[in-house]
Amino acid sequence: MSWVSLFSGGKDSSWALYRAQQEGLDVGRLLTVHPAGDSYMYHTPATRLASLAAESIALPLTEVEPDDFGADDVVDAGAQGDAELEPLEAALTAMAEDPEFDLTGVTAGAVESEFQTSRIQGLCDRLGIDLFAPLWQRDPETLATEMIDAGFDIRIVQVAAAGLDESWLGRRLDTDALADLRELNDQYGVHVLGEGGEFETYVVDGPHMDRRIEWDLSTTWEGSRGHVVVEDAWLE
Repeated sequence: MSWVSLFSGGKDSSWALYRAQQEGLDVGRLLTVHPAGDSYMYHTPATRLASLAAESIALPLTEVEPDDFGADDVVDAGAQGDAELEPLEAALTAMAEDPEFDLTGVTAGAVESEFQTSRIQGLCDRLGIDLFAPLWQRDPETLATEMIDAGFDIRIVQVAAAGLDESWLGRRLDTDALADLRELNDQYGVHVLGEGGEFETYVVDGPHMDRRIEWDLSTTWEGSRGHVVVEDAWLE
């Protein structure tokens, strides 16, 4: 009985994988979608590090390379979400039909997004598999504290919200950063886990990883938003 972790390398998908392993679920594979542009359904920053993360986690990785979703010019968000789900469903269908891989379910890192979760649940229902979503509807501050206390080294790789300037790019999400995010939540409504797209993260080390991801970074800043550029990356 094998589970597939829907994995971007960000804090939420990494935590879902970690919790699945703690619960004794037999996670046998990671699956990463690499959107060519913006996306309504998927985490996009730094997903090219997934192969390094998979090596550190010691799990095989399936990578899905869809065409550009055209998410920067969308009229119907619901139809866009359904269309973006298609390459993921095709990949999971192939796994479900593989007699050597007994697909039982998938893990997902959704916290509050009904848009994403309802579509992943529908996908699981169609394939007759289970969904493990341990972050769903959890208190965001509690989740952030649990991740930090567990030893997750979470780095902020993209910001797009009032109060989050270029100094946040590459910053570690630790107790000091969480305190600053609480203040920004009070002042601007910034979600402390970035659920509104205020920031995106990547996990470079944690208890589920054998070796740490090291990197050389530069940053790109566009007036009110920005992201890191991974110049080079390797396992410690």
